[in-house]
Amino acid sequence: MDDRAARLRQARLAAGFETAAAAAEAHGWNRNTYASNENGNAPYSWRRSREYAAAFGVRPDWLYDAQSPGAGPATGDASGPAPIIGRVGADPGGEVLMAGGQAPPEFAPLPPGGTERAVALRVSGHSMRGLADDGALIYFEDQRTPPSPDMLGQVVVVELDTGEVLVKRLLRGAAPGRFDLESVAGPTRRDARLRWAAHITAIVPPWQARRILIQGD
Repeated sequence: MDDRAARLRQARLAAGFETAAAAAEAHGWNRNTYASNENGNAPYSWRRSREYAAAFGVRPDWLYDAQSPGAGPATGDASGPAPIIGRVGADPGGEVLMAGGQAPPEFAPLPPGGTERAVALRVSGHSMRGLADDGALIYFEDQRTPPSPDMLGQVVVVELDTGEVLVKRLLRGAAPGRFDLESVAGPTRRDARLRWAAHITAIVPPWQARRILIQGD
């Protein structure tokens, strides 16, 4: 068993689940996939480590790589870095391409007022010019809560009921519970249903982003 798998088993046991099957059933995971992640037959991605960490109450950077900056098993410590969870801006639709696979994760220091839920997106391309240029970082709190009235008219990060994650200006839709999503560049999406929305908490320009990026192992 490799170290990453061993940490996953440690976290699962500490969370009170005696077996891998019990943890998978409680959280709706595929039993075979989770078992393979825990026994080391199928190393899990950074994105999956965030899901497991949230379920077991540990830090995702510790779970994925114990040597990552700010690593430590306990949650609630907001001194660690914010993970960069995806890229946005490669197309005019504002779609976020979530990080995945086995590539080393990237981190950036917490923005002012950031918590342990702070995450960041890297801007790729020039379709978000006027909001964030190529190479900039966009921070938000990964809190997964419904849109609030103070988000209307603001550029926010949203997840649609289709699973797409976008950076859009949030506007009222034609019916309750529906929203129009205006692009920085590109067509407006009409009457979308959202799973969650999050305020953008900070935007770091490209020259500064290059200085502060932290590459994981």
